[in-house]
Amino acid sequence: MDPKTKTVLQLCAVVVFMGCMTAAAVPFYDWFCRVTGFGGATVTADAGSEMVLDDMIRVRFDASTASDMPWEFRPVVPHMDIAIGETGLAFYEAYNPTDHPIAGTASYNVAPFVTGGYFVKIACFCFEMQVLQPGERVEMPVTFYVDPEIRNDPETVGTPAITLSYTFHVTDMPEDYAALEAGN
Repeated sequence: MDPKTKTVLQLCAVVVFMGCMTAAAVPFYDWFCRVTGFGGATVTADAGSEMVLDDMIRVRFDASTASDMPWEFRPVVPHMDIAIGETGLAFYEAYNPTDHPIAGTASYNVAPFVTGGYFVKIACFCFEMQVLQPGERVEMPVTFYVDPEIRNDPETVGTPAITLSYTFHVTDMPEDYAALEAGN
């Protein structure tokens, strides 16, 4: 093989490799954040903690909407004080003031970011897309606990509060829902 052909093939291989790495970066980063809590990503579990400490922590609730989302969205209560390891249940309220159904999905994180790996969600409205009908108002639950291991980490040992934040974004209406609406 002549040197020019070899160089062209090597450059093509580099371009393909870089394209593959770029495509893999987003899912890998998302996985990394969910596993480590990096960037305020939370952890999920099927059940509550087996250990509850006497130590209390305040969990603050924050809500916002993307600029194109017409819903009104807020936490029902601004905060709660719970024992570390205790299962908490909080509600967020969403209202669709428009005259048409709107689908939305919630992105979320916790602050301070270093506490993300210790904030554990058992069930959450944010795991699924939400569709609100015109004028519909709903309360959406999130069940969670703060992992007792938070008190063993030198970076989080004295954390007095964690803020759980959600932002709702407009999402394309599900195909099955759109087909159902077209049939009416």
